[in-house]
Amino acid sequence: MRTISRRIPGIAAAALLAALLGLLLVFAGPASVASAASGVDQAASALKQGQVYVDPAMTGRFSEAQTAALTQQIERADKPIFVAVVPADDTYPAGTVAQDLRTKVGIVGVYAIWRGEQFKAFADRQALAPATADRIAGAAARSHPGDIAGTLDDFVDQAKSQTRGHGVDSGGVSTAAIVVPIALLGLAGAGTFLLLRRSKRRRLAREQAELAQLRTVVDEDITAFGEELDRLEFTPGAPDADDVQRADYTHALDAYENAKRTMDAAKRPEDVRPVTEALADGRFALATLAARREHRALPERRVPCFFDPRHGPSVQDADWAPAGGAARSVPVCAADAARLADGRDPDIRTVRTDHGDQPYWNAGPAYSPWAGGYFGSGILPGLLVGTMLGSMMSPGTAWAASDGFDGGNGVEGGDYSGGDFNSSDFGGFGDSGGGDFGGGGDFGGF
Repeated sequence: MRTISRRIPGIAAAALLAALLGLLLVFAGPASVASAASGVDQAASALKQGQVYVDPAMTGRFSEAQTAALTQQIERADKPIFVAVVPADDTYPAGTVAQDLRTKVGIVGVYAIWRGEQFKAFADRQALAPATADRIAGAAARSHPGDIAGTLDDFVDQAKSQTRGHGVDSGGVSTAAIVVPIALLGLAGAGTFLLLRRSKRRRLAREQAELAQLRTVVDEDITAFGEELDRLEFTPGAPDADDVQRADYTHALDAYENAKRTMDAAKRPEDVRPVTEALADGRFALATLAARREHRALPERRVPCFFDPRHGPSVQDADWAPAGGAARSVPVCAADAARLADGRDPDIRTVRTDHGDQPYWNAGPAYSPWAGGYFGSGILPGLLVGTMLGSMMSPGTAWAASDGFDGGNGVEGGDYSGGDFNSSDFGGFGDSGGGDFGGGGDFGGF
C-alpha cells in the first residue's frame, strides 16, 4: 500500500483506502455482520441480499419453506419488493422501523412489514404510490386475518404487477470474498459505471414506453381537433366575417399545426405537455369564434373539461366523486354538467392499459405530462386526490418537466438512493396511515 500512496496525493489515497475498506466489509459475508448486528441492522443486511427477512423469533409462524416460496415469487417477478417478518419488540421500534429499514437498505422500492400481529406496507413514489401500497396491504390483511403466509403471498401477488423497477441481484459472496484488494478498486469503478449505465438504460426504455403510450392518446386528441376544424362552417372571406373572427380562426389553425409539429418532434414524455397546451389554446379560440359569430358574450378563459379535454373549455364547476372517493368540485363542459345534474355518469376519457380501458387518472404516471398541458400545475393535484395519478403528485412538483415523474430524484424502483428518499412515504407503525384498514392501515389489530 506504500507504493500506491507514493503515486497518489494524500487525500486521494485516503479516499481510495476508505472505499476499499467499505468494499471489504460488504464482501466479508453475512456471518460476520450477523454476529454484531441485531434488529433493524440485521434485517436490512438480509433484505439487500434476498429481499425477504424473517426474524428468528418469528420462524415458528413463518417457516423456512414459506420464506423460500415467497422469495422465489419475488425473484420471478423481478420487482423491488422487500418483505420483513419481525416481532413486536424494542429491536423493531413501531414508530421508526419502516423509515429505518428503508434508510439502511437504501433501495427504491416497496417495503412490506409484518410486525407482531400487525401488517403495513410502505413505498417510494418512484416504485409504487404509497396510498396504493397501503390499500393493497389492507386488502391482503382483511382477506387472510392472522395468516402471515397468506397475507404476504396475496400482497406480493397484487403489488408485483403495479410496482415499477427491477429486483435486486443477490450476488455471490464467497467468490467476491477472495478478490484481491487492488482488483476490488478496479471493480468498484467499473461497477459504478455499469450501475449508472444500467439506470440510464432503464430510464430511457421507460421513457420511450411512456412516450409510445402518450403518442396514441395525443394523436387521438389532435385528430379530434382537426375534425372540429373540418366541421367548422366558417369562411374567412365571407361578407359576415370580420377581422377578430378571422384572428380567432387563424389562432385555432396555428394551434393545430403547432400541436402536430411538436408531437412529431417529441423525444420524451415531457415533450407532450406543450402539445396539449396548444390543443387547449386552440379549442378556446374556437369557442371564442363561435361566441362572436352567434353574438353571445365571450367565454371566460377556463381549463378544459376535467372528464375529457376534447370536450373543450369548461363552463362551470360541478360536484363529483370518483368510485370509492370523496366528492370534489371539478371543471366541466355544459354536456357533462347536464349529465351530472340528471344523476347520470359523465362522459369520461378512458385510455388503454394492461388492465383494460381505464379513466386517464387511473392509467399511471405516464399521463402526467398529458394532463399537465391541459390543466396546469396548480389545479389538477387537488382534483385527483384519491386516484392513482393524484396519489403520486404533490402540489407544485407534479409537472416538473426536467424530472418527469420519478419524484425528482432521477431514479426508479430498484435503484440505489441510500437515505435520500421522501420520508413522508414511510410512517411508523404508530401512524394512522392512509386509511382505516383494520390491520392494514391503522393497525388496530385483526
